Amino acid sequence: MNDSDEVTGLIEKMAGELKDLMAGYGRDQPAMVGIHTGGVWVAEQLHRQLGLEDPLGSLDISFYRDDFTRIGMNPVVQPSELPFSIDDRHLILVDDVLHTGRTIRAAMNELFDYGRPASIVLATLVERDGRELPIQANVVGRHIQLDPDQHIKLSGPAPLRLELRQAG
Repeated sequence: MNDSDEVTGLIEKMAGELKDLMAGYGRDQPAMVGIHTGGVWVAEQLHRQLGLEDPLGSLDISFYRDDFTRIGMNPVVQPSELPFSIDDRHLILVDDVLHTGRTIRAAMNELFDYGRPASIVLATLVERDGRELPIQANVVGRHIQLDPDQHIKLSGPAPLRLELRQAG
């Protein structure tokens, strides 16, 4: 599972699905936002492949999380960068792994602090079981079922590799 060619293939698949999805919605030039850090790495490649005009945005959702007591506070907080107005814009929100849904909820909370987008399409490289919130990706590179003590992590930025890890 740690082959960088696999990740490249998944991102190419996602880019094709996003093109089709956005064309079907009549949304030619959406803006793209990646979630730090793995989501930004995936978004950089998707952004390039889709040839989007607006620069890539990025979110650090550290202060928007609701699970500090379980995961601990991340001491390195990056600033969020949204180099465009999100009001009435169609957005593609990108993350590396969709698990519980809490990261996406936090990202959406932060986005709404910047404005009110017309729509948000969620694209994730990997979707796994274990959802705690009713959040579903529109575009998924790969669905994977893991044991409760297993986690999947994207390492990068170059090359991007998926790593299966045991908890503990």
